[in-house]
Amino acid sequence: GRRYILQGINEQVFADIPGMMRNIASVTRHISARVSDPRACLHLVPTLSGEDYYVDAGGKSWRVYDFVENSICLQKPDSPCDFYQSAVAFGRFQQQLSDFPAHTLSEAIPNFHNTPDRYRLFREAIERNAVGRAAAVQPEIDFALAREAEMATIQNALAAGDIPLRVAHNDTKLNNVLLDAKTRKALCVVDLDTVMPGSSLFDFGDAIRYGASTAAEDERDLSNVSMSLERFRIFTRGYVRTCPNLTAKELELLPLGAKTITVECGMRFLTDHIDGDLYFTVHREGQNLDRARAQFKLAADMEKKWSEMQRIVTEETKA
Repeated sequence: GRRYILQGINEQVFADIPGMMRNIASVTRHISARVSDPRACLHLVPTLSGEDYYVDAGGKSWRVYDFVENSICLQKPDSPCDFYQSAVAFGRFQQQLSDFPAHTLSEAIPNFHNTPDRYRLFREAIERNAVGRAAAVQPEIDFALAREAEMATIQNALAAGDIPLRVAHNDTKLNNVLLDAKTRKALCVVDLDTVMPGSSLFDFGDAIRYGASTAAEDERDLSNVSMSLERFRIFTRGYVRTCPNLTAKELELLPLGAKTITVECGMRFLTDHIDGDLYFTVHREGQNLDRARAQFKLAADMEKKWSEMQRIVTEETKA
């Protein structure tokens, strides 16, 4: 009567499947040893030979998790409480792994949130101008390049040891959180494929970029795009209260984490648009450009609300 989740692993996105699966196994076992509720962590089901995943005769890789019973997954929050619970889930994930040796994990996707390296690729795309689109998007190019130095701050802080290297989830959307079906309380985070060494600031930032925006990621009417200070406060409250091990420097840089990931994502969308839409799936002409513009508008709105964002972090940290 038990149920399981069987997943095929995407070899095109993840070149180092053994490394990725070692990451998942190490992290889930670390958390599992610290929780009493079996639903509070994903559990890999080993193969008959004791491996964490299986490779079939055709070379396809598969894994199995225990099914998390009586849980729900939301694509968008039905209430502010749902968004708060996503913050609880990701903050608790970070806290549970605060003593994990992050440097022992593999980079599932090398340089995934290395923003200076993303700028390098961006400049190369502009130089190639593969499909002749660069001239038409000069204002967007200028927006990204004007913030290049600031967007290296977090990576520089990591390199200098000013902030700790941590286990990062790297895809902190609400739909990667399981909630209890009855209480709507956070159970655990899922989709651990991108777990790797990184910064808590990137996890916090991506959750704000996606969850605190008032519009869709590819919104065409930029007047609809802004950052909700109410949602920013809700997520900040849940995140900092469930992860008290964040350092003073990390807390100081939380707003910059949100802005950095937003600009980085916008730049990635713009890079792909200039290259001819080779990476992100598009369903209409110019969708990647719309995505880039929406991200840049969101980042610009964060800049307008910067002092309020800093004040909220201070208030929620001291509460």
